[in-house]
Amino acid sequence: MPIDDLPTWVQSPVDAYLSRLTIVRRLSSHTIAAYQTDLTQFFQFVDGLGVGGLEFVERRHVRRFLGDLDAGGYARRSLARKASAVRAFFADAVSRGLLTSSPVENVGRMKTPERLPRALSARAVAAVLDAIPGDSPLDLRDRAILETLYSTGMRVSELAQMGVSDIDGDLVRVTGKGGRLRMVPLGRPARSSLADWVERGRPQLVGDAGGDALWVGSRGGRLGTRGIRRVVRDRAATFPHALRHSFATHLLEGGADLRAVQELLGHRDLATTQIYTAVTRHHLRTTYDHTHPRA
Repeated sequence: MPIDDLPTWVQSPVDAYLSRLTIVRRLSSHTIAAYQTDLTQFFQFVDGLGVGGLEFVERRHVRRFLGDLDAGGYARRSLARKASAVRAFFADAVSRGLLTSSPVENVGRMKTPERLPRALSARAVAAVLDAIPGDSPLDLRDRAILETLYSTGMRVSELAQMGVSDIDGDLVRVTGKGGRLRMVPLGRPARSSLADWVERGRPQLVGDAGGDALWVGSRGGRLGTRGIRRVVRDRAATFPHALRHSFATHLLEGGADLRAVQELLGHRDLATTQIYTAVTRHHLRTTYDHTHPRA
């Protein structure tokens, strides 16, 4: 479907590119929307400079676009993301013979400040998980949500799309990015909380619209990512990703193998998982100081 906000001269190639990302690479709708936003912003900018075709986009146009955003106060991380979206589009255009070279080829990659994940302490997580009182259906659901997030380290989008049939004893089936499946173990508290929710809480809430959805709202339909974020915010005063960070950090602090953590998190690239090793350095230093005879 053509994107109305794009200049007419680039609507067809951008639409075809986004379709390939959706169908071939199976990127999520959120990722596709981000690509669309960034490419639309770029091509609107160069169109305003008088560019009327892909072959007329030059390196100076790209640099001017990024410079204009920088002057407008955009964060370095946002600039890097937009530059990456434009770079990927033109690399694809070159690979398909639409262009002989990319105008972004010699534009330096923007360095972004490393932002380490914020992890909760094990004691803080335990306090949050033990603080949900009562046995109402919503109490059972919310406790199971928090226990499952911390026990598995899954993304909120992965948690939201789970079905009851994805629970397989002490394992859960997780559908990750790109439709990749993985099996993740459940700890004892998570298994107990899930069993209580499925057997005693969910039957009191689920409606016809709920289907096989594991998590349902007060109206009986599937609980989406926004609803889960609200549960975590209200119950734990934090975000679902903080529990994912805590899961990875605490495993590594306990001596887990980095590649095992990579598999559990569903990271395609080990380098993505390695950021958590920096988070555990303080723990390692403390352990060394307390255990080495000549520390």
